[in-house]
Amino acid sequence: MTSTTDNLPDRRPDDLPDGPPERAAAAADDSALRRIRFGWYINDWANAAFSATVLTVFLGPYLTTVAKNAADAAGDVHPLGLSVRAGSFFPYTVSFSVLLSVAAMLLTGTVADRTGRHKELMCGFAYVGAVATMGMFLLDGDRYLLGGALLVVANIAYAVSVALSYAYLPGLATPDERDAVSSKGWAYGYAGGGLLLIANLALFQGHDALGLSSGTAVRICLASAGLWWALFTIVPMLRLPSRAGAAPDRIVAVPDRPAPAPDRPAAGSLRELARTLRGMRQYPLTLLYLGAFLCYNDGIQTVVSQASLYGSEELGMDQTTLVAAVLLVQIVAIGGALLLGRIARRYGAKRTVLGSLVGWVATLALGYLMPAHQPVWFFALACMIGLVLGGSQALSRSLFSHLIPAGREAEYFSVYKVSDRGTSWMGPLVFGLAYQITGSYRSAIISLLVFFLIGFVLLLKVPVRRAIEAVGNPVPERL
Repeated sequence: MTSTTDNLPDRRPDDLPDGPPERAAAAADDSALRRIRFGWYINDWANAAFSATVLTVFLGPYLTTVAKNAADAAGDVHPLGLSVRAGSFFPYTVSFSVLLSVAAMLLTGTVADRTGRHKELMCGFAYVGAVATMGMFLLDGDRYLLGGALLVVANIAYAVSVALSYAYLPGLATPDERDAVSSKGWAYGYAGGGLLLIANLALFQGHDALGLSSGTAVRICLASAGLWWALFTIVPMLRLPSRAGAAPDRIVAVPDRPAPAPDRPAAGSLRELARTLRGMRQYPLTLLYLGAFLCYNDGIQTVVSQASLYGSEELGMDQTTLVAAVLLVQIVAIGGALLLGRIARRYGAKRTVLGSLVGWVATLALGYLMPAHQPVWFFALACMIGLVLGGSQALSRSLFSHLIPAGREAEYFSVYKVSDRGTSWMGPLVFGLAYQITGSYRSAIISLLVFFLIGFVLLLKVPVRRAIEAVGNPVPERL
């Protein structure tokens, strides 16, 4: 399917003639672009519900309880004939889904770029994930295998859908606007995920007054995330062009973009994927940037995933305080993403990301030094995490979008997401080893400094202007 905006003339606003017809054409182009951008923002709003409600808050403890209901006298369950501690079933399932999603993202990104059907694949995977998430309402009693299967399907679908949505970014803005557009999309995601999470937490806290058991309340919360995801995915399905990069060419100044290749069998896509991975060696500066992102993003993901454990075990925070801190991170991250986007407009994305990494180091230092049993300090830590979380990730995404050869967006962003998800075991491993050696979660949290320091040094070494020129893209005014 070809977007109605695909063949607009290659003009910039400052170059437009002053006559009424030209002004009308420019206004129509701007209106079309706003519609496309809004559809892309709402895609983040839609899928963030799965991340916030399902993965971050509700599914882990609930699926662990269901697994324990099915455990034998030794406390083990036996998926596929393997003996697994019931308490380890959820993290093992998440790890398994991450490994499968790596292959799925790489292959689907290649297929999307070859066929030009980015939207169809993105929304298709979104609806597969939404249906699997809604199916979690059936997760009760001892149905831990059903829960594990639904989690694997939903998490793979979520990862693929998000990777394909990233591929739209280069076509949504000029190089100088891209940081702001990426940051706004991230803010929409935190707003959507946070809004549903607030509603679900209110439902869970008031389940007795509503005549619901706690298990039923959790299953309603899980299913609501799938329903939210499905309903709001209608907006990008209606507003996004079929092919990533097919926004009005007047706005998007990119080199000649290859036309989509005709449909070919999966074997051809596998060969193309292999060529893509080999071809990335032609762009060593892009690979250097990926290495930097791999390091500091692993630190970010570990801080986010282990903050509740640190708060409960080391700082003595109760469950209510932990839940409130999760909500606070979601809310502050909205403003943080927009704030860092504005800063990047003045100082450039690279400098702003480097500054955010300094902020992460300060956050770890505060976490290490803060006193126990002081919720005010823990909320301050949550505010610091939220302030740098959204902006550092949004600007990393927009910065990488400049380092992709035109027409290969989905393939390269799939590799980007692989570096995001495929190495997420390193930070928790270092965190766990530090605790095992020292017996202190304070030592474990400060051990994560190594990821931010190495990432900072590697990013500092990336000559961004030269890296952008190497892939043939226009260079933004601010870097």
